[in-house]
Amino acid sequence: MSKLQGKVAIVSGSGRGIGREIALKLASEGAAVVVNDLDAAPAEETVTDIIQAGGKAVACVGSVTDVDFAERFVNTAINELGGLDIIVNNAGYTWDSVIQKMTDEQWQAILDVHLTAPFRILRAASGYMREQAKKEAEAGQEVFRKVVNISSISGLMGNAGQSNYSAAKAGIVGLTRTLAKEWGRYKVNVNSVAYALISTRLTQATEEEKTVDIEGRKIRVGVKSANLKAAEASIPLGRAGTPEEAAGAVYLFCIPESNYVSGQSLICGGGRP
Repeated sequence: MSKLQGKVAIVSGSGRGIGREIALKLASEGAAVVVNDLDAAPAEETVTDIIQAGGKAVACVGSVTDVDFAERFVNTAINELGGLDIIVNNAGYTWDSVIQKMTDEQWQAILDVHLTAPFRILRAASGYMREQAKKEAEAGQEVFRKVVNISSISGLMGNAGQSNYSAAKAGIVGLTRTLAKEWGRYKVNVNSVAYALISTRLTQATEEEKTVDIEGRKIRVGVKSANLKAAEASIPLGRAGTPEEAAGAVYLFCIPESNYVSGQSLICGGGRP
């Protein structure tokens, strides 16, 4: 039997990149998945790929920063897939600048997507988590559920030009450790994965200025080749990680073997401290 057979997962930002690979990995191990993306097309593509591989998935399209999103996301899992066992807070992007040039909008936008949105999703799920835990305890059952919040080594160590992102990702670590204490009695393991350099559309090598549109904002993406090579040289394994490898780190926190691991931050960085 697959390790996640019968489980239901929600994965924010799972139409592309790391989030997509997380959704595919969880589905390959038996979980039914609610796939989320800002845009319908990538979300539906991930859903289709999961279904064609023999899995089960539905889409919940929209921005995680919308005030009504968290309840809609959680309710999609409960109402359409029959429950909620795994929450992966993955959605996000970077909008970098040194502090003297960073605007209030830049600061708040990054905190909203990386910290406030996960908080709202977890708050929205809290009632269901409590109710299920009570029912299972009364029946003499010990059923574990999982939360994996995505952080970054920027949140653990800081990174020049990323005061907004680093602060948000540091906040995720604090939220993770606090919720591990609050939800332990409900048999919910709450952990975080802190990524270093992972190869995605946001970190692709480029010599030209490239942007993507995120909620009407033109956000620069890509890294100059020389900077990318320097970053890879600082990694003991000698290269950036793949989205599949990034998904593997999340998967470790979702399987039964991690039932007694909670409140931890795992660095997925190829040996970077």
